[in-house]
Amino acid sequence: MAIDLKNLSPKELQSLISNANAQMQEAKSSQIHEVRKKIDTLLSNAGLTLADVYPTRGGRGGKVGKRGTVAPKYRNPEDPSQTWTGRGKRPLWFAAALKKRGVTAESLLIDGAVTRKKAGPSKKAAKKATRRRVKRR
Repeated sequence: MAIDLKNLSPKELQSLISNANAQMQEAKSSQIHEVRKKIDTLLSNAGLTLADVYPTRGGRGGKVGKRGTVAPKYRNPEDPSQTWTGRGKRPLWFAAALKKRGVTAESLLIDGAVTRKKAGPSKKAAKKATRRRVKRR
């Protein structure tokens, strides 16, 4: 049953497209239902659950997915719509701005952005230093 699309009016083509989209959604839903049924059967036959097969990752107490969003920390002075959170690869505008004389990362901070201070030695390093002092005496 081939349809000659060249002889259809725009209204008929639009109707055909909407009917095809509806049919595609129905076919996809049916396919998903069938796959779920097969997976459930396999799991029940093996005496497993979906959590056994796909355990949560990251050790975050059951939370799965990406981290939450982070407020932008830096703003491009030449184009205020460009911002950067400080995570990931540096944007080109940030690297270019730092090459200019007198521009520092701190000068590109958005008002109210929180910066982390450089931490001193870690607790582990402090413990090692203490142990060394004790052993030498």
